[in-house]
Amino acid sequence: MIPRLLAAAVLLSGSGVLLGAGPASADTGVPVPTSMVALGDSISSGFNACGWYVSCTSRSWSAGDNAEVASHYLRLLRLDDDIQGHNRNLAVPGSTSAGLMSQVRQAVELKPGYVTILIGAQDACVGTEREMTPVELYRQRLDAALAALRDGVPGVRVFLASVPDLRRLWQVGRSHALARTFWTAGHICQSMLARPASVKRADVARRARVRERVMAYNEQAAEACAALGDSCRTDGGAIFRYRFTLDHISKWDFFHPNAAGQRVLAEETFGHGFEWSDDRQDVR
Repeated sequence: MIPRLLAAAVLLSGSGVLLGAGPASADTGVPVPTSMVALGDSISSGFNACGWYVSCTSRSWSAGDNAEVASHYLRLLRLDDDIQGHNRNLAVPGSTSAGLMSQVRQAVELKPGYVTILIGAQDACVGTEREMTPVELYRQRLDAALAALRDGVPGVRVFLASVPDLRRLWQVGRSHALARTFWTAGHICQSMLARPASVKRADVARRARVRERVMAYNEQAAEACAALGDSCRTDGGAIFRYRFTLDHISKWDFFHPNAAGQRVLAEETFGHGFEWSDDRQDVR
């Protein structure tokens, strides 16, 4: 699975423009959106959650429609069926914060009422420490993307998920021979996962620094979200803190979340988001 990451999701069937939020059904909370978009990287695209090195958008924690995952989209659908079919997933496997603006531009064209973002894991999961995105640059890119969403889709609600703890991935997989083989042969997240069996001081320190970088990304994302005011929410670091196991990780690569991992992402984030107004039932 991927540690940390932020997120955005939406799927539109047929037409080119999504509708915004519908009327509120209660005096508290905010209106249930009638459309949503998922933005981010391979985590939000559901990569390797159902097959061999493919995106499984139906199993995305954000905009997927697979009942096993119980995504944000399906939870919102239980509150108001006006959102049905208006869930678009624009997340791109391998994306870093540098690619977020391109996804935002596509989202603006769709005019969604709700956008989820999970971005940052690939900024830290690179070949070497030197290649990691500087924290200041990450923040600049996120600020620009959020501003573009705010200006391009007035009233849009944005949810930022924290990047998972990459060191946790190393902790749960380091004793698994097949996981170590995949990480090494596939050159997966070598900034964190290089020499996975090593406990030498240099490798321990390297892993700690990569983890600190992810923590810094999450801190900056929280600050960027707060700057938007009531229109933005985060998970408060819930995904970063979650102690996932190998049971949550795809056996295709021992890196991305499988369906169970995607379900955890949905469960751990939805309750930290907006108070959607509806009298009929509470799905959180």
